[in-house]
Amino acid sequence: MHDVLVPANVDSEGLIEHAHDNTAPEGWVFFHAMEGKPLATPWQVASLRASMLAEHSLSDGWLVDCACGSGIQLAAYASTLQRPVLGIELDGSRAQASAVNLNTIASHQGSTQNSWFTSSRILAGDGTDAVGALHAASDIGNIAFLHLDPARPRNSRTHAIEEMQPPLHEVLTAWKPHFADKPSFLLDLSPRLTQVQRDEVEHLVQTLWPGIEHTWEWTSRGRGRVDRLAMWAGGVASIGVARRFVRVPPSLSERGVILSEQASSSELAQLLHPPKRGEYVSIIDAALVESGLASTWLAGVSKETAFRWATLAGRRPQVHHDHPLRLDQQQTMLVQATGRVVELLPFNLDETTIDRVVEQAIEHNFRSVKLRLDLEPTQQPVLQGSLDRQLHRRSGVRDGFLTKHPNNNVLLLCVSHAEDL
Repeated sequence: MHDVLVPANVDSEGLIEHAHDNTAPEGWVFFHAMEGKPLATPWQVASLRASMLAEHSLSDGWLVDCACGSGIQLAAYASTLQRPVLGIELDGSRAQASAVNLNTIASHQGSTQNSWFTSSRILAGDGTDAVGALHAASDIGNIAFLHLDPARPRNSRTHAIEEMQPPLHEVLTAWKPHFADKPSFLLDLSPRLTQVQRDEVEHLVQTLWPGIEHTWEWTSRGRGRVDRLAMWAGGVASIGVARRFVRVPPSLSERGVILSEQASSSELAQLLHPPKRGEYVSIIDAALVESGLASTWLAGVSKETAFRWATLAGRRPQVHHDHPLRLDQQQTMLVQATGRVVELLPFNLDETTIDRVVEQAIEHNFRSVKLRLDLEPTQQPVLQGSLDRQLHRRSGVRDGFLTKHPNNNVLLLCVSHAEDL
């Protein structure tokens, strides 16, 4: 059983959780329900993804999101592609929030009279009941594209494929007969899926549609983690592209960085080696490393072919090299820091050793040093504040960063690449 909500007629009565999305234009306030805000896709990410979807030639038909949550991604699809959408959400309050948010975006864009908006529907009900959903929506006809962002256990670093809700196999099996032409769908999955679990997803999809094309996509917002992991399949896969990396820019006015590769890359390997003065250290976007495209990218921004990976895991993958990286303004988004080692400090960083770091920074004419290493959350602002205050009183001219070599008990004081030219 599905309750039908018409976005053109719905209001926010009873919804109490709402907030401005910092990645959306000024004045856009989105509603949520049942602590839904942390789970909602940021508008900038949703908008970029919708723009990428618009580059594909979809069949005639509707766009469906069968677990639409607060509906941010659904609304981005609708407003960007100018197509009617069908959103389905099991929780009634979230379904209402989704309808309100679609209304909000259409209103801000002056599209409330457009057919894509007046025809769109949100259903409160089971997203695995395709027949029931289509009947409730007055048999809207064929489906051009299906989006699925299943819920998964919160506050868990790992989880099984079977823990996703609604289950992947039930959703894909239910909607398979209703695609307009060849299937086109996007699975927005947990960024913590392992290679083994990605293989499980591929096996499931290939069982339903043997030989179907698919592209894995890793998305980053530059916070030292994989923000989104998605499989684009069928008509929305990039033919011959196995992996793609997307770096969302800091603001809506900037272009993102998109890298892709036709085949799966060979795995990177850590190399145990002692650090040395004069070499270059770069801390690379963690999602770029996870995507398997780091070697491809490095080959395009450096004249050397051999790189020494000190660490591949965690939020700060660290690579050492003999020559500086050649980075334009966009490429700088893919590194957290890059520079030349000017001093090796054989001790750990804490409140008893911070003054020794300051002494070395002054000796090497630094005006600022950013901490780029793992610290306790309570320690980081204290130590960074101490560095900033003490260096501010000096007349240094260099900018740089401090990181730690993962295989040695040694800190690396580095001058930033731009300051080293």
